[in-house]
Amino acid sequence: LQILSKGELQVSDKERHTQLEQMFRDIATIVADKCVNPETKRPYTVILIERAMKDIHYSVKPNKSTKQQALEVIRQLKETMQIERAHMRLRFILPAKEGKKLKEKLKPLIKVTESEDFQEQLEIVCLIDPGCFREIDELIRSETKGKGSLEVLSLKDVEEGDEKLE
Repeated sequence: LQILSKGELQVSDKERHTQLEQMFRDIATIVADKCVNPETKRPYTVILIERAMKDIHYSVKPNKSTKQQALEVIRQLKETMQIERAHMRLRFILPAKEGKKLKEKLKPLIKVTESEDFQEQLEIVCLIDPGCFREIDELIRSETKGKGSLEVLSLKDVEEGDEKLE
C-alpha cells in the first residue's frame, strides 16, 4: 500500500522519447493551424513547421501545455521566417448612441475593416489579431452594457485552393 501511495512510476527511455516526440508533433500541428504566411495568406504545412522547429533547436518542455508552447514557438519562429497568426473575422453590432465613441476605442485593435454599415446601428465586419479578442469582447460588453453584440465569422482568415499563375 505504501508503494502505491508514495511510489513513483518508472518510465523507460523509449516511452519518454515517444511522449516527447508526440508533444513535438502536437505543437507543430497547433502552430500550423493557427498561422499563415503573411504574404500569401496561405497556411504552412505541419512538416514545414516541424523542420523550422528543429532548425531553431526547439526543445519540448513535458510539464507545460502544448498550446502554451505553441504560442512560444510562434514568437521564436517570427525571428527566422515569415509567419503570422491567422486573423479572426468578426462582426460587431453596436447601438447608434455608443457606436461612434466605441469605434474610436476599437480602431487600434482592428487590423482590417472589411465593411461598415451605419443605419439604426453600427455594423462592422473586420479582421483582428486573435490575441486582441478578449480585450475587444470586454470593451464591447462594458461600454454597451449588453446591448452590443460580437459575432465570430471565422476563426482564421486563410486563402484556400490553388494559386493562380499569370
